[in-house]
Amino acid sequence: MATSTPHPRADKDSVQAGPISLGIDIGGTKIEGVAIDGDEHLLACRRTPTRQGNQAVHDDTVTLIRHLLDQVGPNQGPITVGLGIPGRVDANRGMVDDAVNLGIRHMALGPAVAKTTGLPVRVENDVNVAALGAASQAGNTLTAPGTTPHSASARNQARRPASEPGRDGPRALPDQDNHVVAFINLGTGLAAGIIRGGRIEHGASGAIGEIGHISVDAHQFPCKCGQRGCLETVASGSAVEALWPGFAHPLPDLIARASQGNQRAQRVEDIIGHGIALAVQIVALTIDPAIIILGGGMSKTGQPLLDLVTEHLHRSAACSHFIASLNLPDRLRLATADLPIGAIGAALAGRMAADSRPFDFIGKEIAS
Repeated sequence: MATSTPHPRADKDSVQAGPISLGIDIGGTKIEGVAIDGDEHLLACRRTPTRQGNQAVHDDTVTLIRHLLDQVGPNQGPITVGLGIPGRVDANRGMVDDAVNLGIRHMALGPAVAKTTGLPVRVENDVNVAALGAASQAGNTLTAPGTTPHSASARNQARRPASEPGRDGPRALPDQDNHVVAFINLGTGLAAGIIRGGRIEHGASGAIGEIGHISVDAHQFPCKCGQRGCLETVASGSAVEALWPGFAHPLPDLIARASQGNQRAQRVEDIIGHGIALAVQIVALTIDPAIIILGGGMSKTGQPLLDLVTEHLHRSAACSHFIASLNLPDRLRLATADLPIGAIGAALAGRMAADSRPFDFIGKEIAS
């Protein structure tokens, strides 16, 4: 059953005069959608369970778009749609391949939804839109080490001053023209999304950020990709489930039992903590982002996860002046758990369907 969250701004008797951006985050268990206006105010939210197959994904996406527009009410401004979906995505053509958890082998998702709705549509990989949504919050709601969510210190540590827009238009985090934010998605798998200057980086083949399949771990656990020792086997939700099985929420349980002195839990926690810290170091040394955001399902563990990763980063820094000089714990942030960052990022990405400029964050917060 679909659920919606009405917003006081979404008044059927009022007419929205500005642009409306719709974002749809298509996941393996649910499809979540939002509508935001030109000032990044959240106008509407809605979610529905995921059904598998090309036709079902198309139909459910279109239905969600129509529900969001109905919640927003009459609109006189332009409307854009952004879709985030797992798998290999050709963002320029709106094509999706190998979204296996959705039963999609090949699908022209963007053109199909655009044809049905008559709206401009852009399709991006789900990690990329989550990265964009998280990056849009980098000046406001992310949790920094040693803080709690939404505290004044968390906001102050994450916030950077906005500069005047340059000749190419405003940028995502405008204190640097080439400001980089990395988002590490700690979900069933492990991958990273890179936002540079307000834009999603795709690379030559769309494989940028697939750090989960870098084979560097000494345990040499087998990976589904066919290799051994992939980072994903020690730094993902599936890794925790494999190494600490039998719990509905294995990572919180693992951390709790390790803190109580359970030696097996401590050994597994050490493997997971080292693996995630290694992922952070790889991202830092290859991309050198100003901010590294931890997100995905594992991030719902909250501050204990951030503390665990920070501890392992400090361990590396203790034996390496070079690593210490990178100040990695100071760059680390935890994605906020109470905002649909994937859908928000999809909405922001959708603007690229009608506008080629960088995304305009300017330290704004998605207002609810």
